[in-house]
Amino acid sequence: VPTNFNIVAIRPLRGNGLVVCDPSLVFGVIDTLYGGTGRLQTRIEGRDFSHTEQRVINRLVDVICEEYRKAWHGIYPLELGYQRSEMQPQFANIATPSEIVVSTAFQLEIGDISGAIHICMPYATLEPIRDVLYSSTQGDSIEVDRRWVKVLTREIQAAEVTLVAELARADATVEQLLAMKAGDFIELDREPRIRASIGGVPVFECQYGTHNDKYAIRIEQCLRGTDANWMGEKHGK
Repeated sequence: VPTNFNIVAIRPLRGNGLVVCDPSLVFGVIDTLYGGTGRLQTRIEGRDFSHTEQRVINRLVDVICEEYRKAWHGIYPLELGYQRSEMQPQFANIATPSEIVVSTAFQLEIGDISGAIHICMPYATLEPIRDVLYSSTQGDSIEVDRRWVKVLTREIQAAEVTLVAELARADATVEQLLAMKAGDFIELDREPRIRASIGGVPVFECQYGTHNDKYAIRIEQCLRGTDANWMGEKHGK
């Protein structure tokens, strides 16, 4: 099976790294881009990547490098710059056999396609920013790392969530459900207050109505951990 080794520059640090994509992932992405299902029906052993396939791989590597840059954004301005691709591992040297290499594996799933992506860097390249990467969990100190707390808090606050408000609920038997048809009515008993949830966890008690000529809910109470098993801190303010 052809293997794809992509040599990348690690900026602004010195040295190069590797971005290695599983062949099954590479061929699955290529097959999908050209109208296939991503499930290869032909054998892929015994040949190299074509020029067209290599161009698609380069685009995939560019996307990986950009997402990797975003992941490092809150820690250090690290960027991966594509240099070249190799098929044979002996031509993809980024370190001597005696050097320590830091390797990170990611499992990528795109629809029915799945495969691993490996990002490798020489330890010597990351040595200048070792203090930035140092975590309190690696030492004997139990003091909270405020720097990491600040970074995680900022990233979590930017995460998107879906707020769901259940207006009403009705009970029915299987027999009644099987007998239902278009035009039937289902009677609902609406409570004076409804609960809004995130990920199945209630966070607000609300009243339902309209606002600016649109349906809306008004928050009446923020539920705390003792009320709704909500895991968080100071969320009720």
